[in-house]
Amino acid sequence: MSEVLSEAALDQLFRTARTYNAFLPTPVEDELLRRVYALAKFGPTSANSSPMRVVFVKSDAAKQRLSPHLSEGNRAKTMAAPVTAIVASDHAFYERLPELFPHADARSWFVGNQALIDTTAFRNATLQGAYLIMAARAVGLDCGPMSGFDNAGVDEAFFQGTTVKSNFLINLGYGDASRDLFPRSPRLSFEQACTIA
Repeated sequence: MSEVLSEAALDQLFRTARTYNAFLPTPVEDELLRRVYALAKFGPTSANSSPMRVVFVKSDAAKQRLSPHLSEGNRAKTMAAPVTAIVASDHAFYERLPELFPHADARSWFVGNQALIDTTAFRNATLQGAYLIMAARAVGLDCGPMSGFDNAGVDEAFFQGTTVKSNFLINLGYGDASRDLFPRSPRLSFEQACTIA
């Protein structure tokens, strides 16, 4: 059986992890982003569909392409973050299923069924985006996931001519706890959110 993680690990991943709005100017190396994805890719998806695609926005040029599509409240903090991950879903994910799910003709489940394609791509890429947050925390990065941007504008700037559509953004880096870190908001109790049937 798997061992329970240490209390310190559980704190890092969940209990003391926060959504950061400000980051230290410490750069995030490309190799660390590779490590993040190397962990996140192992999270389960339906039929191993793996529809998430990520653009790690680091360069000044890429930041300038992203900037006009951010809401006013998210622009300054996103431009100051060392990295912003655009978490997106590839709506042609099923073309990779012969490679990713070779023991069945899973591709045929999706071809011609746009509603199923869209639902599967969105749901599973969203799951993978959550795994990406946990992987980033696991390797010592802090995260600032957010909506608050123009999806169509981001899609045109970064995914034009493809089958990829943006979902949400995650600012990544080393959080600055001395700036813009709000008190943790309450969470629902087990009794408020769960039922054992």
